[in-house]
Amino acid sequence: MLGFLLLFIPNLFWAEGREAMDSLTYSCEDRTTRFNVKQLILPGSLIAVGSWGVSNGFLRSVDHSVREGMTNLRGDHYFHADDYVQYLPVISYVGLGLVGVKTKHTFKERLVVTATSYLTMGILVNGTKYFVDEKRPDSPAQNSFPSGHTATAFMGAELVRSEYGIGYGIGAYLIAGGVAFLRLYNDRHWLNDVIAGAGFGILSARIGYWLLPVNRKLFRLDRKKSSTIIVTSPFYQPDNHAFGAVLAIRF
Repeated sequence: MLGFLLLFIPNLFWAEGREAMDSLTYSCEDRTTRFNVKQLILPGSLIAVGSWGVSNGFLRSVDHSVREGMTNLRGDHYFHADDYVQYLPVISYVGLGLVGVKTKHTFKERLVVTATSYLTMGILVNGTKYFVDEKRPDSPAQNSFPSGHTATAFMGAELVRSEYGIGYGIGAYLIAGGVAFLRLYNDRHWLNDVIAGAGFGILSARIGYWLLPVNRKLFRLDRKKSSTIIVTSPFYQPDNHAFGAVLAIRF
């Protein structure tokens, strides 16, 4: 997992053609928000394969084989970094523009896309968990399918790829793949759970972008006038010898 982070972290400090913070560069046509049926192929295939694995005998045997392999690899040493690392791609999607990386959308638009994607993912994942009612490999809980952690990580990875390009996207997807691996390693999910979770995450990210034109009108987002201003001011209190800083963000 450390290797995944080392591959991704350098991108946080690399900015090609560094411009004003949270760049407002737009092409004449925002292709990330245009619906294309081909964009459904990858997430749809992942969801279909994962769903098939819930009841298919062959894929279920693969699930048990993978679990046995992970048990032998893990022994008694669990590593629960996935509970936290799952959010790193999403945080990077929102925050990379604030450190000077060129973006396709404003800070406010990225927040709206994130919120829309999260809401979509929550409905899809939790609704599916309720109806499928699959037992977890490590407990009697009936909410194993699909993997919410994996969906969160892959949603963030797809958002990063769509906004910042393939370079950052590869790093984000490596992290998402690491989260999926840890869900299996920690015996929290079956293989088909993480496969479908990845599909739900990617689909949710794309829905977040497809709905951005609607949300622009709904929330009156004016991209020409949108700007983000960050001001920091250090201070010192002589009475108690305390140092601090004030951070103000306007958008």
